[in-house]
Amino acid sequence: MNSPAHLFLLLQHGDTFFPSGAVSFSWGLEGAFNEGWVVEKSELADFLEIQLRNRWASYDRAFLQAAHANADNGNVIAELDNLVEAMSLAEEQRIGSRRAGGALLLAHEKLATPGAADYRRQQRAGEVPGHLAVVHGMLCAGLGIRMEEAAVLSAYTCCSSLLGAAMRLSLVGHVESQRILARVGPLIAELIAEPAPTADEASSYTPRHDLASICHETQHQRLFSN
Repeated sequence: MNSPAHLFLLLQHGDTFFPSGAVSFSWGLEGAFNEGWVVEKSELADFLEIQLRNRWASYDRAFLQAAHANADNGNVIAELDNLVEAMSLAEEQRIGSRRAGGALLLAHEKLATPGAADYRRQQRAGEVPGHLAVVHGMLCAGLGIRMEEAAVLSAYTCCSSLLGAAMRLSLVGHVESQRILARVGPLIAELIAEPAPTADEASSYTPRHDLASICHETQHQRLFSN
């Protein structure tokens, strides 16, 4: 059973109050909303579930786990980071992941989290891209957060960031967003109970989400970076 101090640590790093920079990103939702693909509450819930099943569980979680397991090996972390860069085809998703990873590194550098300052230096020097999933896995290991806990934090951050964007787009209010969050909770538990793919097995199949991100690049009215 987690100690109160460890539970507090998990709450601190999973809270939207934590300065991770995620509030600037909609992960394709704004593009889908502007194109008229996601305009109903049911469509939003489906959009989030697809993101969790076909992107987070099969792709982000793979790199999160690999980075967590190799947090003390800088060469492996850099290889994982570069692999994410090569596999991120949509420009806004690629840039968004880098910016979110950079914002997370900056916050953790200021908090003196092990490994944060050195990796941020490498990112600023252009030696590594600093993608979010890799950075998050490495930092969680440095904080003593177990892999299963890191996966829950990562999935929750994905949900809270996307639902936060939905509220700012006036798709849903606070209560409805909590209903959707409660709906996907069992799905997240189910996905985490399954073995995570390795980095070599990582894959993503969210064509409409990817297309929404691509369309977003040329849209004039934008609240979010992606």
